[in-house]
Amino acid sequence: GHEDRPETPQAAAETAVTAAREATGAAADTATARDAARDAQAGAEIAADAAADAVAPDPLLDTQTRRLAAGATEEKPYGRPGKPLSRRSPFRIGFTGALGVAVAYFLVQGLIQARQVLVLLVVSLFLAVGLNPAVEALQRRGVRRRWAVTLVFFTVILFFAGFGAAVLPPLGAQVTQFVQSAPGYLDQLQGNRTIHRLDEQFGLIQRAQGYLQSGDVGARAFGGLLGVGRVVLSTTFSVLTVLILTLYFLSSLPSIKHTAYRLAPRSRRARVGLLADEILLRVGGYVGGALTIAAIAGAASFVFLEIAGVQYALALAMLVTLTDLIPLIGATIGAVVVTSVGFFHSVPIGLACLVFYVLYQQVENYVIYPRVMKRSVDVAPAVTVVAALIGGTLLGFVGALLAIPSAAAVQLILEEVVIPRQDQT
Repeated sequence: GHEDRPETPQAAAETAVTAAREATGAAADTATARDAARDAQAGAEIAADAAADAVAPDPLLDTQTRRLAAGATEEKPYGRPGKPLSRRSPFRIGFTGALGVAVAYFLVQGLIQARQVLVLLVVSLFLAVGLNPAVEALQRRGVRRRWAVTLVFFTVILFFAGFGAAVLPPLGAQVTQFVQSAPGYLDQLQGNRTIHRLDEQFGLIQRAQGYLQSGDVGARAFGGLLGVGRVVLSTTFSVLTVLILTLYFLSSLPSIKHTAYRLAPRSRRARVGLLADEILLRVGGYVGGALTIAAIAGAASFVFLEIAGVQYALALAMLVTLTDLIPLIGATIGAVVVTSVGFFHSVPIGLACLVFYVLYQQVENYVIYPRVMKRSVDVAPAVTVVAALIGGTLLGFVGALLAIPSAAAVQLILEEVVIPRQDQT
């Protein structure tokens, strides 16, 4: 009965190994016997591996064995987690760097695509901050903020609507007359020897006359009828967007400030609030001061041009008002344009315009500007020039307008935060 039992794989392996060794010892003298011994030994090793697999099966083929090998428990039914990947792995470093570059690229592209919307947001916030002092003045007199915002905003809307209704019709008529009279001005320029010589060489005046007499100056300037419609729609959309955003920012400015101040640490929140309030006060004062100075320049120009008998006085005064809003060079641009028109009328009127604007700019720079801006911004002249150049390069007219109050804000932060901290080190 004992001999009929099946032999276990391990016992079979041991028997095969023993037999191989005996065969190797018995046939060691012949080459055939050595080959047979090697084959027997290889077969014995294969049988031993099979026996080992029968005794201890592969853990991957048995669930319970896998759970024991992984150290699974009730809290961690899937076993202990392995070691994390090395942070010094070249693959991980390269992939993380490439992912960061891709994210930065898409962010920059998004900002570039949304730059027009961002400019409208900045302009709206700038106007809201500029109108906020008037709202706070009404609040100090007992008017609730929502009614103060409504009163200030609709006052501004009604002012510009009435101003446009009073100015646009005569302005349009005068601009049309100016365009129609421009060929005559060009004929007068031919009397100058230098201009006449240049005209003979390059035909400048003839080309200008043909362009003005074509009757479609506006269409050519804006790229045809489709271009005119596109410009009108884009301008209307931008104006409506700025008005709506300005109203929103003006009405919710206290809550916006409160939310922004809470981003600062609690220990520094009060100081951050004081500095931010001072910056907003200076920005608001600058906006109001710039509008006041531009209005004075336009009114003075209109009175002088009416007295001097210059045609298109209202259109030229409006031009001076708009250009005077541009820091540093705006007043000079308006003065050059008006003086050029004065010389078209006659040399004495041109000289009178030149003298008037030279004197007026001295009065504006040393009398009007310091009195109006004394409570808003106090920036060094060199910083003003650099800030206006950088702002104009980045955002054009809007950047130049925002440059000076931005420089004043940076100067305040340097004086109150950076320099005292450096003095303590």
